[in-house]
Amino acid sequence: MIKIDLERNLVDIDTPDGVASYPIGSPEAFKWISQAWLRSGWDTKYVYSFTWMGRPVIQLPEDMLRIQELVYRLKPDILIETGIAHGGGLVFHASLFKAMGKGRVIGVDIDIRPHNRQAIEAHELADHITMIEGSSIDAAIVAKVRQHIQPSERGLVILDSCHSRAHVLAELRAYAEFVAVDSYMVACDGIMQEIVGAPRTRPEWVTDNPQSAVKDFLAERDDFALDEPVFPFNEGQITERVTYWPGAFLKRVK
Repeated sequence: MIKIDLERNLVDIDTPDGVASYPIGSPEAFKWISQAWLRSGWDTKYVYSFTWMGRPVIQLPEDMLRIQELVYRLKPDILIETGIAHGGGLVFHASLFKAMGKGRVIGVDIDIRPHNRQAIEAHELADHITMIEGSSIDAAIVAKVRQHIQPSERGLVILDSCHSRAHVLAELRAYAEFVAVDSYMVACDGIMQEIVGAPRTRPEWVTDNPQSAVKDFLAERDDFALDEPVFPFNEGQITERVTYWPGAFLKRVK
């Protein structure tokens, strides 16, 4: 149980050894409050309330800010994103590439709904975006992605389609070839295993989730490593992300 007491400026946590109290301004209190906030946000569908340049983007704002820091540092030639939905993620990344004067986005989705396709194709940043319809793990679709990438181009991959363990593992295997050394694959929504019991969840998410897929993939490979990016600015006390993407960043190391 978590009790936030603003009169005492303490956060009280029930533990097997009794109640542990942390000052409200401590990193420990922030961590517990953040966990409660993430769960509350899931239950209330908080992430379904944002757009980027007119297109819905179903992500936590912190996750979007963190990924833009990584994109800006790496400046990839290609960003591949599986899972298009309304296209907000594609437009977000395209806007970064437009501002940097370099890069383009390839989006893959098993079902690009006509109204979303029309809106993305009519967007100001459409010339930075390529969409491919089909299953992201279909060999023919992966081959189509490959056709849009030159051998010398440096890639970054974001996996945000079906989040089952088997599907994410298949994506990791299929898209690893497009990731440049020192670049990343990002397996989104690993929070699934941490919110079992919440609305719209399933009991099997305890193991059937992206974090499990990442562990399986890393057990097979020695050219990738789980690597939390070091973000360039922090004058505060908090060092851990408040995120839907725990255990998400796989860096290509060779």
